Amino acid sequence: MPPTPANLTSGNQPHTSGVFELSTPPAVASQGETFAHIQQIGARLVANIEQVISGKTEAVRLAVATFFAGGHMLIEDVPGVGKTMLARALAASVSGKVNRIQFTPDMLPSDVTGAPIFSDKTKSFVFEPGPIFANIVIGDEINRASPKTQSALLECMEEGQVSVDAETHPLSPPFCVIATQNPIDMDGTFGLLEAQRDRFMTRLTMGYPDERAERELVRARDHEDPIARLAPVATLDLVLRVMSWCRRVHVSNAASNYAIALTRATRRESTLRLGASPRAAIHLLAAAKAHAAIRGRDHILPDDIDELAVPVLTHRLLPSVPRRGQDVSEELAAVVRNIVATTPVPLDLS
Repeated sequence: MPPTPANLTSGNQPHTSGVFELSTPPAVASQGETFAHIQQIGARLVANIEQVISGKTEAVRLAVATFFAGGHMLIEDVPGVGKTMLARALAASVSGKVNRIQFTPDMLPSDVTGAPIFSDKTKSFVFEPGPIFANIVIGDEINRASPKTQSALLECMEEGQVSVDAETHPLSPPFCVIATQNPIDMDGTFGLLEAQRDRFMTRLTMGYPDERAERELVRARDHEDPIARLAPVATLDLVLRVMSWCRRVHVSNAASNYAIALTRATRRESTLRLGASPRAAIHLLAAAKAHAAIRGRDHILPDDIDELAVPVLTHRLLPSVPRRGQDVSEELAAVVRNIVATTPVPLDLS
């Protein structure tokens, strides 16, 4: 088990309005108290986001857990249901650098990563960072970009760096890509590369709001952009501390073997031509640890893994019979649910 931290705060800065700050005195704080504080931080982030995203608590919680797990998220749904709003609300809730990239068919990889620019001052080429250099990058309608431009994100998302002209430029942590995409049967879209999809820890769907939430949404947008009233509730330093503690959540051998069993089962499934990769098992356990931490626990349970199996695994799978121009996400989600239901659950995860 990890040692008890001396503190879990937003740094030595003075408390500013709206920014969450917690401390755990070294002589008093226990590990249980630390995870209780993480639960409070997660709850405050969720509450802040829900000021503009009504009736989608599970999607919001999944987004927060993915962020705390250090993962990237793909928000996939039809236009106009709040995909970009959720991404912007999460970004506005954390006091870090946020860049937004509107993907289009004519974009080049250098429009994402940056490129060497000739400087009149130095009479040489100097690297000019692209919009990927931020703590949170909102990639709007990522599947409107060509596969060549999508490939510019592969190194960034996997290794947290950009390589241009034999030079490597690190990205500052935390680094999170929140990409939105329309279903693949929409006009003007490209399918995401398999390697690209595999780098997203989770896939979220929004769905249409219920009637009450839709009325609130329409009224809220009648006067102003609701994002404008959101203030950060966590500093980058606090987020990094929470991420560090999420990584320390206890994972037993039985829990690890259970996650591996689920991913390996997808490779034996006759209805699939591409199952989940080993990276999927790594992401499943990382997400489960953050899921447990924001519920105040220092260990994962089978329920954590079961609840995250669909959002972590579904987008990595391909059906055995290709369906051109069709979104088969629900069919693949049903396959994952069946695998979860038929895979033996370990009785002891201690």
